[in-house]
Amino acid sequence: MMLDAKSVELVKSTVPALKEKGLAITQVFYKRMFEQNPEVKPMFNMAKQASGAQPKALAMAVLAAAQNIENLGAIGNAVAKIAEVHCDCMVKEEHYPIVGKHLLWAIKEVLGEAATKEIIDAWAKAYDVIARVFIDVEKGVYAKRGILV
Repeated sequence: MMLDAKSVELVKSTVPALKEKGLAITQVFYKRMFEQNPEVKPMFNMAKQASGAQPKALAMAVLAAAQNIENLGAIGNAVAKIAEVHCDCMVKEEHYPIVGKHLLWAIKEVLGEAATKEIIDAWAKAYDVIARVFIDVEKGVYAKRGILV
């Protein structure tokens, strides 16, 4: 699945904001997701939440995805490492819409008026592409581990 040129341009236009406010976005994201979807909380390392390591790692991953949105293969090694962790925590395809909903909301919440409908729509498309990459890689990891998902 490829992203259209306009969506690529819009996602890339958010890179400066992600550099400045990415951590705030992921902090807001985790707080809201854990409040509204507590069923996913056991999949997360609460010590890394408390230390700020996990929100920082997610902020860096979102930034890397935005910077490489037209060539996600460039972040393939990082995706493979993250996918292994996801599989250790039993992340499944059905969890991605939960994450996407809260991530888009957090982007809009933190960036405010700068996160126009056009930008949020582009990020929604980008998230679908990024999620599909992770889902496909994770299916391979699960298969290698002999786990049916």
